[in-house]
Amino acid sequence: MTSTDSGSTPKPPAKDPWELPDVSDLTVGVLGGTGDQGRGLAYRLARAGQKVIIGSRAAERAEAAAAELGLGVEGADNAGCARRSDIVIIAVPWEGHAKTLESLRDELAGKLVVDCVNPLGFDKKGAYALKPEEGSAAEQAAALLPGSRVTAAFHHLSAVLLQDPAVEQIDTDVMVLGEVRADTDLVQALAARIPGMRGVFAGRLRNAHQVESLVANLISVNRRYKAHAGLRVTDV
Repeated sequence: MTSTDSGSTPKPPAKDPWELPDVSDLTVGVLGGTGDQGRGLAYRLARAGQKVIIGSRAAERAEAAAAELGLGVEGADNAGCARRSDIVIIAVPWEGHAKTLESLRDELAGKLVVDCVNPLGFDKKGAYALKPEEGSAAEQAAALLPGSRVTAAFHHLSAVLLQDPAVEQIDTDVMVLGEVRADTDLVQALAARIPGMRGVFAGRLRNAHQVESLVANLISVNRRYKAHAGLRVTDV
């Protein structure tokens, strides 16, 4: 007797990992959008046609930065940015990471949060990775934002390349981590909005520390070779 005869139901075909949702109509907020990394991400996403709001502790500073970027980018204080956005990228300095997220717990509830903060220290030998008590910046975000859907991505991007209007595309992969496939798919799709960029699923949040830490190595690469190095994942 075959499995069909016995009444068992055939398994549906596995989902294509490159079948990603359309995110073009979602509003993206960038907390820390007046800093180099946040500003660069805001510029690239807006240039790709995404609706972008940048946030800062001072609304006036965010509005001034948004006006400089153009492309329909808007500025608001951090709370307003979080409330008005569907996806919120956390691009604040590590030193202010916990305090910023604690203050925005209510505004970020129900939101898809993308943490791209790299906990790093610097001394005369160069950059080195810090190990937060929770394990990583992303895991700290998840602990502080129990009502949010926390993912991690956009760690290894050159702020110089992101902000350079003469650079047509950013040839790099973005490692995306998270607990729910639907959420990581959205972040991968958002990364793919930027020409040359690709989002690649890289595990759950417990694996975020080594992804964040790798930035210290890239800083060393860039200093030695006077480059703006990124990453490519082969054979996928």
